[in-house]
Amino acid sequence: MTYNEICIALANAQIENNRHEAGMLICHFCNINQAELLTRRDEDFDSPELLAAVEKRCQRYPLQYILGIWDFCNETYRVTEDTLIPRQDTEKLVELAVRFLPEGARFIDLCTGSGCVAISTLAARQDTRAVAVDLFDKTLEIARENAERNGVGERLGFTKQDVFDSAFMNDLGKFNAILSNPPYIETEKLSLLDEELSFEPEAALDGGNDGLDFYRVIIGSFSQYLYDGGIMLLEIGWDQARAVTAISHAHGFRCEVYKDYSGNDRVAYLTKTN
Repeated sequence: MTYNEICIALANAQIENNRHEAGMLICHFCNINQAELLTRRDEDFDSPELLAAVEKRCQRYPLQYILGIWDFCNETYRVTEDTLIPRQDTEKLVELAVRFLPEGARFIDLCTGSGCVAISTLAARQDTRAVAVDLFDKTLEIARENAERNGVGERLGFTKQDVFDSAFMNDLGKFNAILSNPPYIETEKLSLLDEELSFEPEAALDGGNDGLDFYRVIIGSFSQYLYDGGIMLLEIGWDQARAVTAISHAHGFRCEVYKDYSGNDRVAYLTKTN
């Protein structure tokens, strides 16, 4: 298939950024760069891997899983169906962590997934250390690989734990900050999501009946594991600022909500009121 033929196939499958994605697929599976592609757009690329990838993408299978890697902040991550795909919205959480973590901070990343929040924070703040928590073995394997890939493996520990049972924190001690991009979609809305999201792990999306289950647990049960002056930075859904603020106030936290790069409420910044 030529570049233009791939563009047309993707466009017919309702892929919005079809020209950009066609270029990414050709470069990845035919081992060429974007500059070379400019002079080879009329070439018939006969790579079986490329053709299979285009077919999968036309079935709305996520581009990130097809490529197997994805950029986030200044790092590159391996992603599979065992991890949520890192998104630009979440980069705001890392930006704030880099800004607000005290010097020499030790933080914990709950529901770590691919590890992108913890790893990109550590990469930008060489003075920090962290522990990453997830419930699934395969997910933690990917996160460990990503930590090594991005040069922070020696400063990031991993533990398989259920966030809904905070007792495991007794063995980890206290932290300067708790970071998390937890599941926050309402259960009944999962079936209404964009088709591509159906390929991502449901456990990384399902936040319970009202989407707030993880916030109640993290804010209510984990605050005792913060040092004095410790903070929480939690990604939230665009329409959850009021609810998460109310939960925060009920547990003695101030809550300031920051918007993402699209102008939507995205990160709750919690500090103790006393």
